[in-house]
Amino acid sequence: MTQLLLVRHAESSWGEGAASDHDRPLSTRGREAALRMGALIARLGVTPDQMIASTASRTLATAHAVATSSGFRGKILGERSLYLASAAEILRAIRRIVRPDAARLLIVGHNPGSEDLVYRLTGRIEALPTAALAQIELPIESWQALRISTAGTLIGVWRPKTLSPAVANGENPG
Repeated sequence: MTQLLLVRHAESSWGEGAASDHDRPLSTRGREAALRMGALIARLGVTPDQMIASTASRTLATAHAVATSSGFRGKILGERSLYLASAAEILRAIRRIVRPDAARLLIVGHNPGSEDLVYRLTGRIEALPTAALAQIELPIESWQALRISTAGTLIGVWRPKTLSPAVANGENPG
């Protein structure tokens, strides 16, 4: 079973004087949402084997928060080509970077590329607001075989603002 987890970066801060869009940090609320989504990943039992994030400050901070609360213990790879990447660019990065032994991959990126990738791989249009998580099962034996035409199955989409209180308090979501 090969699974792709996509997390859109958590809410960023516009008020801290970042020099550029690439350098915007997470807001306090964004960090809290990223930690909640990491905890959800742990409760779902889908802690990734490998994590790759755009090099934008907000995506790397989101990835570190998710890693902390999901139980991920590996190295988070920062990948410049994922910054504002299209679905096709995300797939090229996956084929180029992902280890062959990684059965479950988590990408922390941006919209509209993340939403478009969910649509392209599953045929489902899903909104991915900040810190949202999408889980896709893929019928591939290796990441090298992943194409824009691969027909995956959307297992679920979770959004921080719509998690039930039970899930937010640590109960099993499904």
